[in-house]
Amino acid sequence: MPNESYARAGVDLAKVRRIQRHLGEMMGATFAFRRGRMGEPRIPIGHYAGVIDVGGAEWLTLHTDGVGTKVLIAQQMEKFDTVGIDCVAMTVNDLICIGSEPVALLDYIAIEREDDALVEEIGKGLVEGARIASVAIVGGETAVMKGVIRGVGGRGFDLAAMGVGIVRPEDVIDGSDIVVGDAILGVASSGLHSNGYTLARRVLRGMPLNEKVDGLDCTLGDALLTPTSIYVKPAIEVARRLEVHGIAHITGGSFSKLTRLAPGKDSMFDIVLPPPPGIFKLLSERGGIKDREMYRTFNMGIGLCLCLPESELRRAARTFAANGFKTQRVGSVRRGKGVRVNGLAIS
Repeated sequence: MPNESYARAGVDLAKVRRIQRHLGEMMGATFAFRRGRMGEPRIPIGHYAGVIDVGGAEWLTLHTDGVGTKVLIAQQMEKFDTVGIDCVAMTVNDLICIGSEPVALLDYIAIEREDDALVEEIGKGLVEGARIASVAIVGGETAVMKGVIRGVGGRGFDLAAMGVGIVRPEDVIDGSDIVVGDAILGVASSGLHSNGYTLARRVLRGMPLNEKVDGLDCTLGDALLTPTSIYVKPAIEVARRLEVHGIAHITGGSFSKLTRLAPGKDSMFDIVLPPPPGIFKLLSERGGIKDREMYRTFNMGIGLCLCLPESELRRAARTFAANGFKTQRVGSVRRGKGVRVNGLAIS
């Protein structure tokens, strides 16, 4: 299975980005509807979260995200009590990238047919994710979408959430303070998190999910269903106490996401990654996936990146360590444009 790629699996990132840019331009025109009024947007579309001014000491931040095709692994494994954690994580981890504290979520569960037990298990994960992130789930929607949602064994579902956070205007982290010479601190991921599963499923198809694989300390299915890390507590503590210039959640598009932090600036993010955990080695070797494609698709063991002065690096690392997260310096900001990982230009 040589030279597998995300595009060959059905996700062409270049086309996705064109669609996103076009939608961003269309939706950006709606900002005029609130100009000079309560709820005026404060940063352009394209960062990790939207920001609106509600007239108080704090602004609201908004983000929506989902679990993606990881839900198909849950259906194959008939294990549904962890994908809710992923759903919460994908939303709150993006909210913290703007320096905001997540406070509330709305969930959206679309199911193939009425299934009380399925929704109960999904709900358990949502509650656990909310506990870890210290957010309230204040409502949501459960929709039966027969004919639209089709899954494995009649237990098809999709799962997404919309999150709300708060941030003081002076505490917004939008990347504008990033300077050449900033260090990049990488925070460990728990595995694939919730991205790249279209390619992962293609590469791993035919392999039994309930058996252990060389290089993994659990079954393949358990490795694929490991919940996404939730970085809220240490990230907010670091953002409030230290000088942080940019935060990037390494999700779809992987390390190319760093370009969101400094659009138009003379900043090149130079990343040097350690050897990746076993699940990434398995995907690379079995799929014959080239390094550049791996760095543009998977998090490779790093789920969050912080750009900050070198003088703040150790204090930030200690804060994450106190909350159970491994960190390491994975690079620096240099003059130039784009992102380079282990010497390869990926964006």
